[in-house]
Amino acid sequence: MALFVDIRKRMGRFQLDVRFQAEQETLALLGASGCGKSVTLRCIAGILSPDEGKIVLDGVTLFDSAAQIDLPPQRRQVGYLFQQYALFPNMTTRQNIAVAVRDRRQREAIVAEALRRFQLEGVADQRPWQLSGGQQQRCALARILAAEPKAILLDEPFSALDSYLKSQLEIELAETLERFSGTILWVSHDRDEVFRNCRRVCVIDRGCSQPVTTPEELLHAPGTEAAARLSGCQNYADAMPRETDVSLPAWGLTLSCGRRVPAGIRRVGIRACHVRPAVPGDTNCFSCRVVRVVTDASSITILLRPEDAPQDAPLLRMELGKDAWQALPGHTQLTVTIQPQDILLLET
Repeated sequence: MALFVDIRKRMGRFQLDVRFQAEQETLALLGASGCGKSVTLRCIAGILSPDEGKIVLDGVTLFDSAAQIDLPPQRRQVGYLFQQYALFPNMTTRQNIAVAVRDRRQREAIVAEALRRFQLEGVADQRPWQLSGGQQQRCALARILAAEPKAILLDEPFSALDSYLKSQLEIELAETLERFSGTILWVSHDRDEVFRNCRRVCVIDRGCSQPVTTPEELLHAPGTEAAARLSGCQNYADAMPRETDVSLPAWGLTLSCGRRVPAGIRRVGIRACHVRPAVPGDTNCFSCRVVRVVTDASSITILLRPEDAPQDAPLLRMELGKDAWQALPGHTQLTVTIQPQDILLLET
């Protein structure tokens, strides 16, 4: 066990209640803005103190309300990469890294190696405002690693960047973190970012953590509506279980799930990519009217109203490639299918 977190903290009307374990791995904390992800990191780093609970890193207790232990940040051996990197503006790149080195006798050698490793030698004597976004991030990471942390906390490291720069820096960051042998917590609200970089995921919803899972399990069996939304699911409907079927009154449909539906299920989710034009032999086929077509750079989103759905029912989203959409014989009425295994059974 590398990192154990079981804490609660109240901040006004907001209540944080999270529990998870992370090994020597990159674990994502995935959640919407304001759900408590950054508060969790600040509690681990020692910037905030939980009201109760326990935090243990590599066998060392960082916080324990019962034992009245609350180590200060400088004793926790935790590196925190803030969203804006938090470099000291009056210091050069070299000085920003040097300030984190604990062994004064080795400081010069450690800084020289960090500058070389992070390709910062050419900007060693420049200040943060003179650096590019990528150089600032590398400087911040070099400073963190110079302190020899046992865990690294990444607080939405690309939230303020444009898509091109984000793509470049994400590759650089992933390559850097491959060499780190401790625990990494990667806070994000971006499903794709998490899928590319993290082996396991802990969803946080309105301050409460859900069981740790893998990205693949989050995609195929999210379990809750909050997790399904974070994994990119766009279609939801109230459901009534009927043994191996679900009745969806809002759309006037009854669909086979191909498995027994627990009696407590009251919602289903259906990914837009899993609503497909029907072909002979498909199950769960039904006719829809095309209400609207939305075109983006690489795909088409088709908003559908099932034939037996009332006028005020939520529309059903279908996503297709442009070529697949153009190949369909009609663009006003479609018969579509949702395969049983693609119906997500959700707890509310």
